Amino acid sequence: MRIERSITTVSWIPSDLLEGMGKIATRMKMAHHDPPPPDPLGADVPAVIEDLRVNDRFRFANELRAFIEVDDEGRITGFGYVGGGVIGATTVGLGVGSITIPAVKLPDLQAEPEVVGGSVRFTQTVGGRTGAPMPRAVPHPPFIQYFAPTVWTTLDLTINADGSHEGAMTGASGFPRHWVFDHAGELTAKSSVAEYKQWMAHSFGRRTPWGDEDSPALTSQIETLLERELQDSVMRGDTRPVIKRVKEGSTLVEQGATSDELFLLLNGVLVVEVDGEQLAEMGPGSVFGERAVLEGGQRTATLRAVTECKVAVAPSDGIDRGKLAELANSHRREDVGASG
Repeated sequence: MRIERSITTVSWIPSDLLEGMGKIATRMKMAHHDPPPPDPLGADVPAVIEDLRVNDRFRFANELRAFIEVDDEGRITGFGYVGGGVIGATTVGLGVGSITIPAVKLPDLQAEPEVVGGSVRFTQTVGGRTGAPMPRAVPHPPFIQYFAPTVWTTLDLTINADGSHEGAMTGASGFPRHWVFDHAGELTAKSSVAEYKQWMAHSFGRRTPWGDEDSPALTSQIETLLERELQDSVMRGDTRPVIKRVKEGSTLVEQGATSDELFLLLNGVLVVEVDGEQLAEMGPGSVFGERAVLEGGQRTATLRAVTECKVAVAPSDGIDRGKLAELANSHRREDVGASG
């Protein structure tokens, strides 16, 4: 019997993550950000990935698809890789027209499968760099880089003889945003931190998996459908939100403080503390602060930055109170305590 399973990452550039030269290049139409990938991808993941590539909807995708063969006694008799990497292109504006520059795909790195008892573990790294040049000063020899930094993800997939499987993103470049999809094409996690400046300065040469280094991937659970609806209200309401940066270890709000602003976490990880006890962590896409909005303005939790964070702070006027009440109830069910 053949058992085939997969885990996939789609890596894309949200508009709120571009900084410095990246933002300038976008305004000049020398680069572009991406709309979010479909969620879910659907059952035919390879077909959807190809469609996204053709329509210039992502930077690259890593589909770790593998199989094992199991005999009637439950013994593993064969195994191998099936999937691989797909890299996008860069569309550059040229006056009234544009030109699409193919990206440079690096060789897929597929580790020798590890057979342990009734399981086989597969590890695959996929990535590359944009075909458009990015000349810049860097803090390492040769101190000037002409080519773009490298992007990548590293995936692990374990397939068991009984048909069950486990997968995870274990390594990734610090930019762009990486979304993780399971075998059924469902979104299961996303990278928590996208560090554009660090990526520009360090992700080349030996500081990549094709040199001798990988970077551990910090991932967060995905936000709810309700939070996605509220994101649009925060970012595209009548009043533009204030974008605030919170340093690692610093506090965004203190329990007991008074305010009625609503927050959307754009990048990084925040921890929720009530009476000094850590109750939960929140990643990109989380909307919080609704309890204070609904209950008189007093913050019922402390929100502290685990990493450097980027937060959109919006006035609560114009935000649907029914949706905020639903969000507050969902936070209580999840035992997050008072999400702000």
